Amino acid sequence: MIYCGIDWAERTHDVALVDSTGKLLAKRHIADDAAGYQLLIDLLAEHGDTEEDPIPIAIETSRGLLVAVLRQGKRRVFAINPMAAARYRDRHSVSRKKSDPGDALVLANILRTDMHAHRPLPNDSELARAIAVLARAQQDAVWNRQQMANQLRSLLREYYPAALDAFAGWANGLCRPEARALLKLAPTPAGAARLSRTQIRAALKRAGRKRGIEIDTDRLREALRTESAHQPQLVEEALGKQMLALLLQLEAACTAADDLAEAVEEAFPQHPDADVILSFPGLGVQLGARVLAEIGDDHLRFADARGLKAYAGSSPITRASGKKSSITRRRIKNDRLNHAGYLWTFAALTGSPGAKAHYRRRREEHGDWHAAALRNLFNRMLGQLYHCLQEGELFDEHVAFPVSLAAAA
Repeated sequence: MIYCGIDWAERTHDVALVDSTGKLLAKRHIADDAAGYQLLIDLLAEHGDTEEDPIPIAIETSRGLLVAVLRQGKRRVFAINPMAAARYRDRHSVSRKKSDPGDALVLANILRTDMHAHRPLPNDSELARAIAVLARAQQDAVWNRQQMANQLRSLLREYYPAALDAFAGWANGLCRPEARALLKLAPTPAGAARLSRTQIRAALKRAGRKRGIEIDTDRLREALRTESAHQPQLVEEALGKQMLALLLQLEAACTAADDLAEAVEEAFPQHPDADVILSFPGLGVQLGARVLAEIGDDHLRFADARGLKAYAGSSPITRASGKKSSITRRRIKNDRLNHAGYLWTFAALTGSPGAKAHYRRRREEHGDWHAAALRNLFNRMLGQLYHCLQEGELFDEHVAFPVSLAAAA
């Protein structure tokens, strides 16, 4: 049996091959380009790599062109956590010496000794990988949009509180196109006080408003003319220019989030598992795509539902030593899936009577806090999702949350 370890870097990579006894068979230093990839493939072929019996490879990343090249065919690629690799390195040397060729050798020996304890990269379909790229990018764009909106809100509080009061009644506030159009038209309180009804009405129409324009025009004009404290004139104008710069970044973030959301809505329904995922209460296209992006469509990835729950961080973890024992929530988890689970279960409270009853029972009978009760509900619904994906069944409220005989009576 031959094992391969690759120490990944930005421009070059170190490769090491060992046999089942730990003997170093070959080592190479390759570039991160097509020629380097071909050199790696040729090196593996020289040591018995075939399409039917490929050599397993350990590497410290799960992304990039090199990983894409290696994942072709039936080859198993193991993404080893760099922290875990550092712990393995200390098994063979107490001097804490480190080198890139040595790290490649360590990765190869990890597979040689403990391959059964590590999980290879899932065999997801090309469509599932594409959905994962779009869903994660859309999630990042939403987070970036919120961060820019928070920065803009903080700046407006310093010199332009009337704008915040004017937009407070709108959902998403500063992220709405109407708010951005008005701020672009009047970047300072002095400019806002001079706005006419015609200018405000035209700004709302440019932002896409079709209804309620007259009512909002009067309300906005009155709110923007409210008397408040002012910065000195030169300082106010400088803050207005800073606000316009932040506004450009916010507009770019809003456009990116909307465009990526449209791409997700186009790609996700094409997946075979989309119908099963969308049948669950609280899961729409965007949130369902995020769930699929993290769990993938390789139904053999997790041996049972417990593995998926641990991966998502919904199941608790027990730490015991001697007479002491504690049960706490997991901190090492898939943060994206865990975040999606919080939104999923929170939305499911209004869409599923059984989910709401389960949440209330955790709050009232067990004394859980809000986040703990949602995490417990996420743990249960994640197990139901695993079963439905394995069996190809849609969500059934009566099966997922059966009513007891006493309650039915």
